[in-house]
Amino acid sequence: MEKRKFARMDRDSSVIGLGAWQLGADWGEVSEDTAFATLAAAVEAGVTFIDTADVYGDGRSEQIIGRFLREHPAGNGLTVATKMGRRVEQDPAAYTLNNFREWNDRSRENLGVDTLDLVQLHCPPTAVFHTDQVYEALDTLVQEKRIAAYGVSVETCEEALAAIARPGIASVQIILNALRHKPLEEVLPAAAEAGVGIIARVPLASGLLSGRYDENTHFPENDHRTYNRHGGSFDVGETFSGVEYHIGLEAVRRLTPLVPEGATTAQFALRWILDQPAVTVVIPGARNPEQAQANAAAADLAPLSPEAHEQVKAVYDELIRPQIHHRW
Repeated sequence: MEKRKFARMDRDSSVIGLGAWQLGADWGEVSEDTAFATLAAAVEAGVTFIDTADVYGDGRSEQIIGRFLREHPAGNGLTVATKMGRRVEQDPAAYTLNNFREWNDRSRENLGVDTLDLVQLHCPPTAVFHTDQVYEALDTLVQEKRIAAYGVSVETCEEALAAIARPGIASVQIILNALRHKPLEEVLPAAAEAGVGIIARVPLASGLLSGRYDENTHFPENDHRTYNRHGGSFDVGETFSGVEYHIGLEAVRRLTPLVPEGATTAQFALRWILDQPAVTVVIPGARNPEQAQANAAAADLAPLSPEAHEQVKAVYDELIRPQIHHRW
């Protein structure tokens, strides 16, 4: 699989990674055995980057990955990125060095490692991105070898740009997909110039861009695509990229004719992201080994034609931009 570099970490990553939210919670039930098999299938397919968080299943996702690391010891070349900060009330005053140490130590125990490869602030309050003491605390964690590098996961382009301006930031994780184009305008060029890695999350718009859903699809009650559709539990942008469900379905119907022969709609959507050169890694989730393998195979597709990119933009401009472009 193609590799791209996190310049500030001096570390390569497969262009397709694995988002491990599904292995923790909020996507319906995934057994531990299935989660473990999904990790194994992703790595076998060439994935070297796994993204998780301490809040996914309250540590379950990290613990499953930790088990995988123990059973696949050194030499696997994996980078495991985790996140911190969402297990407490979202008050900027909570983002202190002592709390960071406590949160990191819990993740280190869950993952079974001495030093975390990459720790990201998990969509903290906007004020955190502008607080010098936060970055000083993160630098201290690197000096203490609790973490090898740090980055941020953001909700808005403004937050991303604030983080990119900081010299210690190794990565910015941001929602980017065929229904969410705003990061292309300023965030990706700024990251490329600064040498900051871009981790593209929600690449399939919570499955909308898989082309498998319609107006009659039912999601379980414990699936965020049911309970967070209007932002009742966390930022609505994390669910269907903030796009109203019926509008997303119409957009996917218009995009489907662009899918290359032999590819799936999901693979087309992932290839669209990979065609953005400033993206370091895209992190689709998977609930089973088959999904993990199919996602990884998107890296084998040829780049999309200029005409396909123009049509994706036209669908976005007509259906999506008026609804969400001003928000994030």
